[in-house]
Amino acid sequence: MKDFDHLMSVWQAQPKQDQLSVDDVLRQVKKGIRNITSQLYWGIVFMSGILALTFLILFFFVFQSWLTYVGISIMLLTMLFYAVMIIRNYRILNKRDATLNPTEYLQDLKEYQKNRAKTTGWFYYLFVLLISVGLSLYFVEVLRNSSILYKTLVYGLTFVWIMFLTFYYKQRIFKNEEEKLNLIIEKLERLQGQFE
Repeated sequence: MKDFDHLMSVWQAQPKQDQLSVDDVLRQVKKGIRNITSQLYWGIVFMSGILALTFLILFFFVFQSWLTYVGISIMLLTMLFYAVMIIRNYRILNKRDATLNPTEYLQDLKEYQKNRAKTTGWFYYLFVLLISVGLSLYFVEVLRNSSILYKTLVYGLTFVWIMFLTFYYKQRIFKNEEEKLNLIIEKLERLQGQFE
């Protein structure tokens, strides 16, 4: 019986989980989602500008080699596909208000998290690879009459930039966003658990 009394006293001494304020949680969720959607919005704006520039180069510049057109087309299609994915993610986050139905909103966030995991996984590396191939094909003609030093400098800086985006920037940006999203989902799940 002493063991049972000891177990009861330990169990009762455990700190109770704080009850979350619905208004505070929803305000924090809206703020976190606003930050993520703002990043996505500016990503869409930036990608639209780059797509327009690439489109202009493809259709209004005359190149001698068909490889240049293939390289630009690869970059254009890759960026277009990435832009569609960003717009899709943006729409998932903006299609519902968290205050109207937090349960459905939580499901939307989990769907977004799953889609974003795909993006940060295999697709990001495929994106970088295709952009690299497209740039390499584009540079073959553009740098044809340049000196070896200039070609080496351009290819070297491009390689360093792509490695920076792949191994440093990707980890930093996507990890930061993932942490924010996990925190938002955790708060909504705790809030949902309070009402069950």
